[in-house]
Amino acid sequence: MTDAKKNGLTYSDAGVDIDAGNLMVEKIKPHVRSTRRPGADVEIGGFGGLFDLKAAGFKDPILVAANDGVGTKLKVAIDAGKHDTVGIDLVAMCVNDLVVQAAEPLLFLDYFATGKLDPDQGAEIVAGIAEGCRQAGCALIGGETAEMPGMYRDGDYDLAGFAVGAAERGQLLPAGDINEGDVILGLASSGVHSNGYSLVRKIVELSGLGWDAKAPFDADKSLAEALLEPTRIYVKPLLKAIRETGAIKALAHITGGGFPENIPRVLPKTLAAEVDLAAIPLKPVFRWLASTGGVAEKEMLRTFNCGVGMIVVVDADKAGLVADALTAEGETVVTLGRMVARAEGAAGVIYKGQLAL
Repeated sequence: MTDAKKNGLTYSDAGVDIDAGNLMVEKIKPHVRSTRRPGADVEIGGFGGLFDLKAAGFKDPILVAANDGVGTKLKVAIDAGKHDTVGIDLVAMCVNDLVVQAAEPLLFLDYFATGKLDPDQGAEIVAGIAEGCRQAGCALIGGETAEMPGMYRDGDYDLAGFAVGAAERGQLLPAGDINEGDVILGLASSGVHSNGYSLVRKIVELSGLGWDAKAPFDADKSLAEALLEPTRIYVKPLLKAIRETGAIKALAHITGGGFPENIPRVLPKTLAAEVDLAAIPLKPVFRWLASTGGVAEKEMLRTFNCGVGMIVVVDADKAGLVADALTAEGETVVTLGRMVARAEGAAGVIYKGQLAL
């Protein structure tokens, strides 16, 4: 081997295409600019993104941060070649965790890692992230694209998101006045959201259906399109209801772990949520998953949202007021149950009735 050959390698020879990265940055700039809001002028390219809390109207804010990913729902997107909605999921999983604390999402950053960068695919993903940010009212102020040959197979990628929000001091949730008899409202989910997809993919495998087959539970969509329905972003309706009614005591985002893991996180140890399973607006996708996979009710409840993506706790005499406020903002609201006394060591969620599986 000659000295010229020894010294002639480039980063591209190692599998990293700097030009492709630069092209992707140019492709995503319009999407990033579309997320501008007070406090952020949203121009990417620097070493860090800036946000002006004063310009956003905050006087004495507490910052709230959250990070999350999309999980193996990404494998569905990759296998189906449909990448325009998983960015919405990425934002949703983060900002829904902020709003449960009454924090307004302000800024978002993403991390996109892949084995071989396809600028068009990357731009499609970031377009979804920008759409999620617009739905949540937060600015996409930066991110990182990592091309890592050898870490990911060609075509594979992973996403992580980081969101920061704020609430004025003294206005965070959950409130300290949750009482026995308070009403539990549920906000309908858009579908499976972004949890349980390792089980979803296993069930699809057992069904023998391809991703381009007609969805058995939705005649208007392919199986991939139906299962890639993006996670609902509850931010704007909830913030409006919190501010206009002043009656919301606690919120719980129903993600991994379902009802039994997520609801108790916002409750005092002396109270439990009594939930009427028959009141849950179960979507056809969950019936299909349960029947095709032979998944028991208990497993459904701790793996999936089962049709309820957000829990709202309110005083009994304010339940109608809050439900009306959320309905006016486009949410489907159901009354799920009430708060009851919890014995020491008892479960934080008590079930009545059965899911309509």
